[in-house]
Amino acid sequence: MPTYELALMLRAMPKPELKTTLTRISHAIFDRGGIIRNIENLGFRPMPYKTTAHGLVHKEANYFVFKIDTPTKAVADLKEEYRRDVDVVRQRVFLAQEPSKNDCTLEEELLPPAYREDVQKMIDVGKTQVNRFTYKFKYNSGLDYYPFQK
Repeated sequence: MPTYELALMLRAMPKPELKTTLTRISHAIFDRGGIIRNIENLGFRPMPYKTTAHGLVHKEANYFVFKIDTPTKAVADLKEEYRRDVDVVRQRVFLAQEPSKNDCTLEEELLPPAYREDVQKMIDVGKTQVNRFTYKFKYNSGLDYYPFQK
């Protein structure tokens, strides 16, 4: 199952109602065979602009990010259910990107630039390319002179 990030903006509501809403949201994930890895509360904040959802204008919202593992087919069902939920102002589902692995050693970084492997590769590439400052165009006209104006 791939990992997704579910970003939710929930309407302004008291904490007990917020708790029941989050429980309802998580049960929808569990019912479709998903697993919740992490729930991150980003807080209650003003929205960047006024938003209308379910016939109401919202200026502030509770922001949450769920990291979930769920089947790909269940994502469309979750999006549809959250679109109909009156407590959810906005919802987006993103495929979570795995962090890139950069292997970097201190010994390699401490070497002078001319001895580093990546610099050696750049030098080799530079030797194969034509230098635009020393390259002279060959006319290949067979004449001893250039027939056009310079």
